[in-house]
Amino acid sequence: MQLKIMPKKKHFSAGRVPLILFLCQMIRALDVPLDLVQPPTITQQSPKDYIIDPRENIVIQCEAKGKPPPSFSWTRNGTHFDIDKDPLVTMKPGSGTLVINIMSEGKAETYEGVYQCTARNERGAAISNNIVVRPSRSPLWTKERLEPITLRNGQSLVLPCRPPIGLPPAIIFWMDNSFQRLPQSERVSQGLNGDLYFSNVLPEDTREDYICYARFNHTQTIQQKQPISLKVISAKPSKERPPTFLTPEGNESLKEELRGNVLSLECIAEGLPTPIIYWIKEDGTLPVNRTFYQNFKKTLQITQVSEADSGNYQCIAKNTLGAVHHTISVTVKAAPYWISAPQNLVLSPGENGTLICRANGNPKPRIGWLTNGVPVEIAPDDPSRKIDGDTIIFSNVQERSSAVYQCNASNEYGYLLANAFVNVLAEPPRILTSANILYQVIANRPALLDCAFFGSPLPTIEWFKGTKGSALHEDIYVLHDNGTLEIPVAQKDSTGTYTCVARNKLGMAKNEVHLEIKDPTRIIKQPEYAVVQRGSKVSFECKVKHDNTLIPTIMWLKDNGELPNDERFSVDKDHLVVTDVSDDDGGVYTCAANTTLDSVSASAVLRVVDVPNPPFDLELTNQLDKSVQLTWTPGDDNNSPITKFIIEYEDAMHEAGIWHHQAEVSGTQTTAQLTLSPYVNYSFRVMAENSIGRSVPSEASEQYLTKAAEPDQNPMTVEGLGTEPDNLVITWKPLNGFESNGPGLQYKVSWRQKDGDDEWTSVVVANVSKYIVSGTPTFVPYLIKVQALNDVGFAPEPAEVMGHSGEDLPMVAPGNVRVNVVNSTLAEVHWDPVPLKSVRGHLQGYRIYYWKAQSSSKRNRRHIEKKILTFQGNKTHGMLPGLQPYSHYVLNVRVVNGKGEGPASTDRGFHTPEGVPSAPSSLKIVNPTLDSLTLEWDPPSHPNGVLTEYTLRYQPINSTHELGPLVDLKIPANKTRWTLNHLNFSTRYKFYFYAQTSVGSGSQITEEAITTVDEGKMAMASRQVDIATQGWFIGLMCAVALLILILLIVCFIRRNKGGKYPVKEKEDAHADPEIQPMKEDDGTFGEYSDAEDHKPLKKGSRTPSDRTVKKEDSDDSLVDYGEGVNGQFNEDGSFIGQYSGKKEKEPAEGNESSEAPSPVNAMNSFV
Repeated sequence: MQLKIMPKKKHFSAGRVPLILFLCQMIRALDVPLDLVQPPTITQQSPKDYIIDPRENIVIQCEAKGKPPPSFSWTRNGTHFDIDKDPLVTMKPGSGTLVINIMSEGKAETYEGVYQCTARNERGAAISNNIVVRPSRSPLWTKERLEPITLRNGQSLVLPCRPPIGLPPAIIFWMDNSFQRLPQSERVSQGLNGDLYFSNVLPEDTREDYICYARFNHTQTIQQKQPISLKVISAKPSKERPPTFLTPEGNESLKEELRGNVLSLECIAEGLPTPIIYWIKEDGTLPVNRTFYQNFKKTLQITQVSEADSGNYQCIAKNTLGAVHHTISVTVKAAPYWISAPQNLVLSPGENGTLICRANGNPKPRIGWLTNGVPVEIAPDDPSRKIDGDTIIFSNVQERSSAVYQCNASNEYGYLLANAFVNVLAEPPRILTSANILYQVIANRPALLDCAFFGSPLPTIEWFKGTKGSALHEDIYVLHDNGTLEIPVAQKDSTGTYTCVARNKLGMAKNEVHLEIKDPTRIIKQPEYAVVQRGSKVSFECKVKHDNTLIPTIMWLKDNGELPNDERFSVDKDHLVVTDVSDDDGGVYTCAANTTLDSVSASAVLRVVDVPNPPFDLELTNQLDKSVQLTWTPGDDNNSPITKFIIEYEDAMHEAGIWHHQAEVSGTQTTAQLTLSPYVNYSFRVMAENSIGRSVPSEASEQYLTKAAEPDQNPMTVEGLGTEPDNLVITWKPLNGFESNGPGLQYKVSWRQKDGDDEWTSVVVANVSKYIVSGTPTFVPYLIKVQALNDVGFAPEPAEVMGHSGEDLPMVAPGNVRVNVVNSTLAEVHWDPVPLKSVRGHLQGYRIYYWKAQSSSKRNRRHIEKKILTFQGNKTHGMLPGLQPYSHYVLNVRVVNGKGEGPASTDRGFHTPEGVPSAPSSLKIVNPTLDSLTLEWDPPSHPNGVLTEYTLRYQPINSTHELGPLVDLKIPANKTRWTLNHLNFSTRYKFYFYAQTSVGSGSQITEEAITTVDEGKMAMASRQVDIATQGWFIGLMCAVALLILILLIVCFIRRNKGGKYPVKEKEDAHADPEIQPMKEDDGTFGEYSDAEDHKPLKKGSRTPSDRTVKKEDSDDSLVDYGEGVNGQFNEDGSFIGQYSGKKEKEPAEGNESSEAPSPVNAMNSFV
């Protein structure tokens, strides 16, 4: 199916028009090219209600186009206006616009009237609207004498404005003599008529300059009413009363408004207290998006009002004493408005067509037709037209049928006038769009390719893609009536050349355009919401991806405006950076990327926060003896809500300059009831805290000195302790100045023996912290109390505290000391407690002194330093840990009190049994030979008994660190040297060595060593290495390699010719076993071990079967031990170096053999 523009068809009732009109073509309104003959068309005219400034020339516009160019004429008040007879009136050349020169002479009122313009040529005449010309007016207020107004507090009042009637109506506002607007509120407000309404007056309303002003915008003038004087007597206020309406009056009223205007409804009420206004619509709801409240909800406005807004609206005025209602019945009328205005009609001779003029209004408008400005009823007859109400039907038109028709729709609220011509032409198609236009469109967006055309009869339009493409089908494309081709979703494959073809019976025209599809611009990294503290730095990132052929422009906006002109704002390729952020920097930041084809944007909010500003206006109220109310005003929260307020106080009398915490309240409070202490000169300050931090303190409040009172508390931490056997020292923590509650702070100190019948002994002391009672018996319990007093009186009766007089050293030593040896390192000591009276103080515990007197194996050893163990409380036994086995110890026990130790008990000795020895002090291997190693060692430093023997365990280790069979050997205890014979040559051995007592085996020491190398095999290995490094050998190997390469080339040539060559046999014949050693079992190449940097082969290489130690056979391997031996070989193969003992089971990392490099070792790794 081809995409074509075909004439649309309109169907009519058969009873109204002949049957032939069922096929009548309804021709679309086209713009006729100006080089073709066409009737006039009005293009510009002055407004219907034209208010002019009488101080300027009058310009009445009338512009039109047509071919030939039209001529212009005017009527004024319904009669011809001959401009040639009035020297002040001229018409602009090539235009119908009138210019009336009233600035030189004449008055604007002279030219007031109704004007209409007619544009005419040989094809018809078009007319303008009736233009009502009126000069603006700004009359003065009439002189009047205004009497002063005197009212009682609480009465209602209306100050009338009654401005003069001007053109257009004035704008009303109230000001004082200083041209300052008068404040308005729910109580005082201006009505729609300009009057100033007071629901109730207050004394502050008294003034002598209530002035109503009228501003006339058209003439830029302001008129002033005489000032009104108001005096409000501030006597007893009027009695409270329920609301009544000041405007409108009564319970009901009517309101009429025209469709499309703003409906304004007003209710203003008086009453005491001031009433609040509410609005509802009866049997309906107020339109959500078109309803607005003005003047403190006293005015209800509905924009773009329509017939659906008709109905009853109710305003309700309410205060605490009652409510009053008023119903406003709203009727919406409508001046005529278009449903379908007539459109220009271009027909070819013999075609049919229609003009339709449809309008609506309330009441229903009347439709009238004119032809060339003359009512159609009296216009010359035209057989091709037939009028049917709001429709003119044309059939078989001819050139003489060309004319301009006017449709007039009118009712009592206004009129509509529309010109539409019928132009009969015979024209072949023409394309009005420029050729070879390049359209660039973003992918996945609609593409619109223009093909403006003209022709009569109306051409059909077809679109083609490419030079040989077929007509485009409407399942993918949309073809509009004006010839535009729409591609709803353009893709990359939409790129290409498109051809538009227009055809009618008189000819054909075509035009090519080109389409390119571009990648869309995208923001791949959007700026993100940020919360930063004032003074810090913030960065927004915006990364843009775009089509390579488009150059984007990146712009940053703040609150949809330009960035501030401030060096703190810096923009680079992808970032906006703001340094030293201030409060004003908060807002919405937008990254906008624009190309010639599209634009994208992304926004992020910056919220600038900081610690709050300090509170201010601190005020103290309700000042009582022990409380006060503190009130403050919060500072700015700096965009982070205040969570709490912290209140601090300063005591200027006792601790000037030091602030203490008083209280905390929530961030929503601005007052706090504070509890005070007597005899304190208070000052307060407040700090605010939010999530960012705490504000600086506020300014200090005024000072408030509370009255003195007796102390309400006594000293704390009262104690009685003697420092000498015959005294009692009574101490306490003194009250501070804040706690003293008054001047003359002193303390009454009282004491008596706890277990006696003595009376209290008391003394009054100054403001000190201790008192010493002398001549007391040793360590006797006392009852003590300390009471505070000042010049006003005593504190409450204090609590009694028990103390003791001074201590003396204990008199008796513990008896019956017994020792139970648990094992070789632990003993348990028992003793009998001493009598409590002999302690002569607080029993703190018992102390054991013990020391090692003599060793059982070395009688001449000196005494070691004594050790001390203290056992708290009244214990009668204790454990002595960490003793030396096989040793003789001596101990005694003493009792301890606060003064010191008592006499020691009788010394008690005991022996510890044998234990296991420590490891031998050293182990080294000397004199290695081919098959023997000699071990030397030193005995354990701590034998812990009598040594019975040594145990030596050893096993071989092969080159892959696998362990061989383990051999055990017992050595007498008196030996310090031992030689092992019949060992394997050039083999590493690991040794485990420890001593034994009758109790058991001690800790072991380990070591490793290697037997020496067989010199004959070393010489053979040296010769192998020497051969491999000789120049003649290297030359021979190069010659062999070259020969192999030549044979390979010959083989390749012969194979290409179809022959065969036994390359494998040749290669086998030239193989060198020294260069390519083979594995014994499968003949594959083995691994090499570099003689210059020998390392053991990895685990899993071949090893002799009789030396393999499997994992399950032994838990030890070389990997389990630490560093290897640091030794090396001499030139003769003998081993030099010193072995040192190593601890067993060190970490496995770095466990490598420390053998000296040897070609023999390299060979042995392949055995």
